[in-house]
Amino acid sequence: MSHDASSNRVWYELSRVCVRFGAAAAFRIRYSGRENVPKTGGVLVVSNHQSHLDPPLIGAGFPRMLIYLARQSLFRFPLFARLIRSYGAIPIDLEGTGLSGLKETLKRLKGGQAVLMFPEGTRSPDGRIGPFLPGYCTLAVRSRAAILPVAIEGAFDAWPRWRKLPRTGVVHVHYGLPLRPDEVRAMAEADLMAEVERRVRQCHAKLRDRAVFRVARSRQ
Repeated sequence: MSHDASSNRVWYELSRVCVRFGAAAAFRIRYSGRENVPKTGGVLVVSNHQSHLDPPLIGAGFPRMLIYLARQSLFRFPLFARLIRSYGAIPIDLEGTGLSGLKETLKRLKGGQAVLMFPEGTRSPDGRIGPFLPGYCTLAVRSRAAILPVAIEGAFDAWPRWRKLPRTGVVHVHYGLPLRPDEVRAMAEADLMAEVERRVRQCHAKLRDRAVFRVARSRQ
């Protein structure tokens, strides 16, 4: 491991500890299914998208270093760009072809890294899961990576898209059963997309059925 890679790893682990500590205090964060995360090899991590909290909270509980995809527009702010680049974030141009970002994502997956993607393309307007955009499964097929379904619940209530700042709440994250690389390659793309979306929704339903969220919904 190079000196730069080692330094980035130390910075990442320090940040993870800080996020876990802060999330425990502010959001009573809980993680489940961490044993489902593949220990080695490329992994395309696919999650629903509720708020700006999703990337750091999902990554803080992930037992490996997790690379994020971020909108190109977020890199326009120098200090924030420097911060997210320090975590290996990959810029994606949602308004253009996004080819450079996709090529870099493919490279990272082939190199055995884990990359987080939100196939809804934007934050949920109401906390529910929207339709998944096509194309993301191709990355897993071409890179021979596994696909790991993930769900987050409570992040929307803590920081809906119309609020400028988050508020305290309860957030849970569940890492579901992965699709192995051989399973990914054996499925037609349409079937694979449907299966991944089904698994993410299944993970989300598991979280929403927990007592803490049922009680919160009953009070609304």
